[in-house]
Amino acid sequence: MVSVEWRRIPTVLLPQEIVDKAFRKASKMAALVEDPDKYHRVRKQMNRMVQSSSDTIATTLLDWVDRWPSLNALPLFDQALIDASVGADDYRKNLGGIQWGAEQVRRIAGRIQSEMLRIRDISGFHESRRSAYGRFASILDQLEPQLEWLNKARDRLRELPSIDPANPCIVVAGAPNVGKSALITALSSGEPEVAAYPFTTKRLHLGHFTHRRRKYQMVDTPGLLDRPNIERNAIEMQAIAALENTGDIVLFLIDPSGSGGTPLNEQLSLLDEVKGLISARRFILVRSKADIDAPSLPDSMPVSSIDGTGLEELRSTIVSSIAADVVEDPLNLPSDWHREDIGIDL
Repeated sequence: MVSVEWRRIPTVLLPQEIVDKAFRKASKMAALVEDPDKYHRVRKQMNRMVQSSSDTIATTLLDWVDRWPSLNALPLFDQALIDASVGADDYRKNLGGIQWGAEQVRRIAGRIQSEMLRIRDISGFHESRRSAYGRFASILDQLEPQLEWLNKARDRLRELPSIDPANPCIVVAGAPNVGKSALITALSSGEPEVAAYPFTTKRLHLGHFTHRRRKYQMVDTPGLLDRPNIERNAIEMQAIAALENTGDIVLFLIDPSGSGGTPLNEQLSLLDEVKGLISARRFILVRSKADIDAPSLPDSMPVSSIDGTGLEELRSTIVSSIAADVVEDPLNLPSDWHREDIGIDL
């Protein structure tokens, strides 16, 4: 599975912009034609203008199809992000329309160029080229709804978080205001990224820390895993199902003091529910806000993002639990394996 760099999704031009780009380039190509015989020169010029303009239009359209992520190649969580943001069916339909337009333009160009072989007068060459241009413009006019949709979708998709499936991912869950974002900030090597989260109206925090040159990603789940199942909609349930294939481990934060507004018994009930929803992942129970006096919480790790209590212990537990650097066969090390004892890469 590939990692999506949402911010690299290219800008999409509107029909008139594509037309201007294609016809301008075609005119430049025609000016390069040299032939002392006017008849042959005009035929070559018109042929080249049809070929150049169709190539520019088709290549531009297909480049967008290629550079927009293929849904089937994405991890399930990224598929859920797209579905929640712009709709997976609309995504496929509009990209499919763009590909259809490119194929139509090339088909028209081939037909016009074949017709030019049977033309015997200069005015006929010009007429064929104008006919091709008109048909190209007509195809692009038909694609205007798809192009406008892609433009709007691009603006929304560029705000999404990028989670690299090649690196470990820690899902941070818990009731509202238990300190999820604060914990990610405290554990992160740098300032966490704040991104749009299409499942809710809230913003998502995506942080990471590095251990032995490996990047450990941390993502919170605002509005997704912090309320009872009965309050979640279908698209949120889809995202939760996708988390089974995204997170390597779940940190579930509980604030025994109840200072975040959710009583302890409700937090424990939520924990049981989330365990049922994401049954394939190991849970680490974290007692957040350990700097505040509160009832004890068995089988939990006390952590405070304020005074740093338990942060290093939690980091070590995460690394050992995920065991991303464990090698089954010590004689067959990965090519990027880092030898910490001698400080070089093998």
